Amino acid sequence: MVYLRRSHERGLSNLGWLQSCHTFSFGNYYDPDHMGVSMLRVINDDQVQPRAGFATHSHRDMEIISYVKQGTIEHKDSMGNIEVLPAGEFQLMSAGTGVTHSEYNPSDAEALFFLQIWIQPDKLGIKPGYQQKSFELNKGLTSIVSPDGRNGTLKIHQDAYLYQLRLERGQTEQHALDAGRTTYVHVISGSLGVNEYLLEAGDGIGLSDVAMIQFDAQEAIEALCFNLP
Repeated sequence: MVYLRRSHERGLSNLGWLQSCHTFSFGNYYDPDHMGVSMLRVINDDQVQPRAGFATHSHRDMEIISYVKQGTIEHKDSMGNIEVLPAGEFQLMSAGTGVTHSEYNPSDAEALFFLQIWIQPDKLGIKPGYQQKSFELNKGLTSIVSPDGRNGTLKIHQDAYLYQLRLERGQTEQHALDAGRTTYVHVISGSLGVNEYLLEAGDGIGLSDVAMIQFDAQEAIEALCFNLP
């Protein structure tokens, strides 16, 4: 199976203070052909204007990952966490039985660019939790999220893994898939070959029923690679 999602085909929303590109159906954007891949339900590519943000709102029974591309997020939640999430860091919030939070761009002049990712958990009604971490900027695949928090990764309540992929122009990397698994790749920046497909920034591809995925950087790239049930 191949699911190809081009950047220019994504759903769009513009609230003035927020411009967002939706890889999958979200909010007022609905397309039955783009509801998610495996347990991956949301990839929103958000731009938040200075001194603006998401007012306090609630979630439940969802694993929510944020990755800041540029700028800073100020985070507050009902668990008592008051945190700053700078560019390059990952945040994982397990909403569980219910959590309220706000996300705000504190800059007076610079826009905030970040990815908001939702993964459906394998258990409902868990205790809410919050994790945040910066990972070394290594070349190749860096483990970010895993079901058991192995090797210092963020722990998710799902049989899912997230890797950060960074390659220089001309570099290659391979990722093996076990039988029955699905990979979804979202390109953040650069031009990346994924098997026989060429992806640009904002593009994504889902692959299943393949044993090996070959990454070929046509220029310096950054991408996220999800290994899903």
